[in-house]
Amino acid sequence: MTALLELKQKIKNLYGQYELYLLPVFKFVLAMLYFTWINENMGYMSQLNSMFVVLILALICSILPSVVTVYAGFILMILHSYALSLETAGFMLVLILVMVIFFLRFSGGQNTVMAFTPITFMFNVPAILPIGSGLMGNAVSAIPAGCSVVLFYFIRFIKRQSASLMNTDLEVADKLQLLADGLAQNWGMWITVVAFVLVVLVVYLIRTRAFDYAWRIAIVAGGVTYVLVMLGGSLFLNATVSMPALITCAVLSVVFAIILEFFVFGGDYSRTERLEYEDDEYFYYVKAVPKASVSTSERSIKKINGEPIREERRSEEKKAVSFTEPTQAVSDKPKKRRTAPAPTPRKAKPVSKEDDMDEIDFEKKLEESLKDL
Repeated sequence: MTALLELKQKIKNLYGQYELYLLPVFKFVLAMLYFTWINENMGYMSQLNSMFVVLILALICSILPSVVTVYAGFILMILHSYALSLETAGFMLVLILVMVIFFLRFSGGQNTVMAFTPITFMFNVPAILPIGSGLMGNAVSAIPAGCSVVLFYFIRFIKRQSASLMNTDLEVADKLQLLADGLAQNWGMWITVVAFVLVVLVVYLIRTRAFDYAWRIAIVAGGVTYVLVMLGGSLFLNATVSMPALITCAVLSVVFAIILEFFVFGGDYSRTERLEYEDDEYFYYVKAVPKASVSTSERSIKKINGEPIREERRSEEKKAVSFTEPTQAVSDKPKKRRTAPAPTPRKAKPVSKEDDMDEIDFEKKLEESLKDL
């Protein structure tokens, strides 16, 4: 677990350091996949069905907000539909306008979800889209999730009915009736729309609750909800759903969502704290869940030779001697001794015998000798 936390921390640090460069790259990859899927499933206009056009559009979208990718895809859909037939282009235009006016204008920044929908279907894990939207977004994410499913199934229907729609002998009313029936009576599409909307709402509602492990419980609940809705809808509307493929899709989506939760949230519920405080107007009850993290240390290895080590040791020894024995270093210096100046010779006075005789007191000498006796 520690190794995973260190990996998570390194990835977050790397992304934080190079976010200015990585974010346009992610937008470019997303736009490339989205536009490529549109050209592969439609591709009726040869001028747009080119990798050069896709690259130019992806480069433009990489430096613009992510929602521009969605609207650029709308334009590609309408142009390809126009190359197929005028009726198809008109029906596609009306469908997109209804979505934008009545639904997508309320979701705002969550509309980027529509660009991920065909990618998830491309890798056969569509359930990851509503689960991830409920984890990363809010309840409004259900709107673009449902609209993207409608467009996905409608484009697949146009691809299957392209020969009939290109037939000039077929009247305009018949073509419009064919498109309307393909949209309204596509029961597999409506089951998927209901499943996506319910999964987004369930995941979001559980994820925002205050109990422990709410994110992981929301992920499992979303996977179970997706399976139950798809199975119930297939039984009620007599639609065909592959049971093994459905279970595999749900399991893979749950596993991927748990990995996403680890890198995005990763709360450590073992260290949960519940706080209570108040001010003049309110009482506050707060539950604080710390993030699971580990401190990482950067390691640097230097390759050095033996001779510099010896020189460093010698210099350290010299420093140690100089600091530990300061008196000895001072005493090692030769001391200068002061020499006393030579005494100056004095002139001797002449001594006379008369002075010596006067200085001797004979009476005292006599008394002392008598006392001794």
